[in-house]
Amino acid sequence: MDRTLKALSLLLSYPTTELQAAMPEIGGVLAADTRLTAQARRALRSLVEMLNQTEIYGLEELYVSLFDRSRTLSLNLFEHVHGESRDRGGAMVSLLETYREAGYEPSSSELPDHLPVLLEFLATRPAEEAQEILSDAAHILAAIASRLTRRESRYAAAFDALTQLSGSKVDGGAVAELLAEPEVDPQDFEALDEIWEETEVRFGPDPSAGCPASRDILSRMDIPAPKTPGWAAE
Repeated sequence: MDRTLKALSLLLSYPTTELQAAMPEIGGVLAADTRLTAQARRALRSLVEMLNQTEIYGLEELYVSLFDRSRTLSLNLFEHVHGESRDRGGAMVSLLETYREAGYEPSSSELPDHLPVLLEFLATRPAEEAQEILSDAAHILAAIASRLTRRESRYAAAFDALTQLSGSKVDGGAVAELLAEPEVDPQDFEALDEIWEETEVRFGPDPSAGCPASRDILSRMDIPAPKTPGWAAE
């Protein structure tokens, strides 16, 4: 098992007291990984210390305000790939089938494309396969890292580390396309309601949905575009 990917999966999971108790061990795993630069390991240490020392209710509120109230920071990767197009539902089913064919059954109630779930899966796969999939998602990870850095969030360290582990040169154009999407203040609930309101259901392929480059993550995992009409993202 790739213990670093597992550790990063835990860092990006919803904070709990049990997770806090495991922070010293998680920090030790990350500090020992020489695939990461010294700067990346220092930034991760700062994140681990915050998650270990901050009062749990404050961590929960921070996590929700970042990852649950902003689509541009969503940990559900297909949100960045397909948005609310009909392709998202079919891709989700195909990804779940990919997990099961590999003998992996997600233990979380999160969607299959939730980044901590994907990282937990990749931690069990051969190194080359895991790196290729991370490489395909590198521009999404880099865009989220950039947004978190703007907010001076220590969570940016986890996304920077994943980008490094992908071993790829990030497509600047694809990152810029993702960053062009406007951000919404997580405290502006009226604006959030408008962003998250149900969009029109499309019953045909939507080739314009999401960033074209981000479709690579699907092809690497042998996830075809859905062929059966009627799929719609929930």
